[in-house]
Amino acid sequence: MKPTKIELVIFDWAGTTIDHGCFAPISAFIKAFKACGVELTPAQARGPMGLHKRDHIRCLFQIEEIAAQWKAIHQSPWSESDVEHIYETFTPLQVDEAQNYTDLISGVSETVSQLKERGIKIGATTGYPRIVLDPILKTAEAQGYAPDFTMCADEVPAGRPAPWMIYRNMEALNIFPPDSVLKVGDTVPDIEAGINAGTWTVGLTQTGSEVGLTVAEFDALNNDQQHKLLQTAETKLKNAGAHFVIPTLKELPEIINQIESGEHENGR
Repeated sequence: MKPTKIELVIFDWAGTTIDHGCFAPISAFIKAFKACGVELTPAQARGPMGLHKRDHIRCLFQIEEIAAQWKAIHQSPWSESDVEHIYETFTPLQVDEAQNYTDLISGVSETVSQLKERGIKIGATTGYPRIVLDPILKTAEAQGYAPDFTMCADEVPAGRPAPWMIYRNMEALNIFPPDSVLKVGDTVPDIEAGINAGTWTVGLTQTGSEVGLTVAEFDALNNDQQHKLLQTAETKLKNAGAHFVIPTLKELPEIINQIESGEHENGR
């Protein structure tokens, strides 16, 4: 594909622009399942990150240990009505938990400012329902980050990896074709949604769910430990189809330079 100008960058929220390490959903999922007698580990709760939260719950039920716990406690296999019950339990918990993880990730404001100076519009997508995101939007704006448009998973027929949230951003901001759009996120569903929409995709490692550490926790590791975690996350995102993978958003302007100049290895 010929070099093109990037006119729209669509960011994920948790793990990409806020909530370094993507922690807000974890405790809410653990608490929602625990209310029904089922114990989740943090690793289990984090596994399907990036999906619509209802889809996330379905994926958790498909884990053999979790399904077995449910059957033992409730004397029957899980069902769609159980998914809905846990989702209804989860949502108010998520509203509360999300308010504890609203700090912008380091470098976000500077990177977004650079993109806007280049005339690039800023969109956003999230697995959060609107009721969870609205308070986050206000706190992010108070910190200087206000996307031109944001779409939530409960406002489209299907969340990621379906492309609908990306298309709604493109429609609202009047940007096309898809190769003038870049999707940035820290999870496999983020990348898959971008691929399905036909956009460029950039995966994030250091700040996201695949590494899953706070700034202090990551900084406490030695160089070899950090490198191993970043490499594992990078491999997973590349295997999902990411055109580029970077540790933080600080590297994003250079990626856009490569796309627009045509000087990159990931031609499409």
